[in-house]
Amino acid sequence: MRILLSNKFYYRRGGDCIYMLNLEQLLKTNGHDVAVFAMDYPENLDTPWKTYFPQEMGKLMALTRPFGSSEVRKKFNRLLDDFKPDVVHLNNIHTQLSPVMAELAYRRGVRVVWTLHDYKLLCPRYDCLRDGREVCELCFTGDKGPCLANRCMKGSRLASWIGYKEALKWNRARLEACTDMFVCPSRFMAEKMAQGGFDEKKLKVLCNFIDVDKCRKDDYAKDDYYCFIGRLSHEKGVGTLVEAASRLPYRLKVIGGGPLTEELKAKSEELKGNVEFVGFKQWDEIKQLVGRARFSVIPSEWYENNPLSVIEAQCLGTPVLGARIGGIPELIDEGVNGMTFKSGDVDDLEEKIAGMYRSSFDYGDIARKAMERYNAGKYYEEIMKVYGFVHE
Repeated sequence: MRILLSNKFYYRRGGDCIYMLNLEQLLKTNGHDVAVFAMDYPENLDTPWKTYFPQEMGKLMALTRPFGSSEVRKKFNRLLDDFKPDVVHLNNIHTQLSPVMAELAYRRGVRVVWTLHDYKLLCPRYDCLRDGREVCELCFTGDKGPCLANRCMKGSRLASWIGYKEALKWNRARLEACTDMFVCPSRFMAEKMAQGGFDEKKLKVLCNFIDVDKCRKDDYAKDDYYCFIGRLSHEKGVGTLVEAASRLPYRLKVIGGGPLTEELKAKSEELKGNVEFVGFKQWDEIKQLVGRARFSVIPSEWYENNPLSVIEAQCLGTPVLGARIGGIPELIDEGVNGMTFKSGDVDDLEEKIAGMYRSSFDYGDIARKAMERYNAGKYYEEIMKVYGFVHE
């Protein structure tokens, strides 16, 4: 089978990029021919397909790219001509590339599959947050006017107008008409898509996978600390976590960076919290830090879809304390591989952190069950059904 994968970036930038790179390797390992289409970007991995990539988006392009620019159309059509895919599998493509690719492929009779990594098809902002803080579903009905009224895109009237017009052009009916299947990594995502009017027959719930072999360990001994790993930004709930941590005697290690790094450090110092900010780390160090932690905390305050941080922690034998929001609770078996708490509630988070310390977990069993659940072989069987290569 010939499969064309597309994502706006082609390097390990975020969960969407990691997913596509892992999927590319999985498909190649199983004997399929795979092409990729992304925006030309300095940090991209090297690939023979880069000659087809449209140039990096500049300020002027930001006004035209979201609607399907002539450059994207021309280069994607040339790739379709040369590669002749059986399936086009889209990922995070809005703004820099645009859904015009779905229409171009579908018109040729190519099967179009689209894995959803955020809520862009429902919310022009993509994250369902008003003012970057308050959970909002006002645009789910199809009326995207609230995006303009609330200046949801970066607080800018112009950016919000572009987001509004983009949502009007690539509306639900138009996207459904050129997409055979939307892959939703969580039931929560599928439920929100259905709530927004999308045809449930075109929604396939399929949890993400990882390379479980990279998580294998000789032992599951733990050190006396717990951890957070992720971007240090408001929607990740790290401010709530730092406040809760300051009330407790346990040591917290924060892995990652982001716009709130200095603010959170100052807050921790002011509260005299027992928090160590270790910064951004590569996988070998992450494996050691997360793998040796008593547990990991995912304190998100937005509709997380299917966070790899939960999946990777569990595959390392580390239980997870997760916020009850988005798709996080679907990954946690209460009292077995972790616990949950009310998102944004510092008192409940404080209580549950203490509860995690009081509880005992079978770390080896957590790892074994997670690696069975999230392994690539199982995912491959299911994605082949989505591609129409194997009938259910």
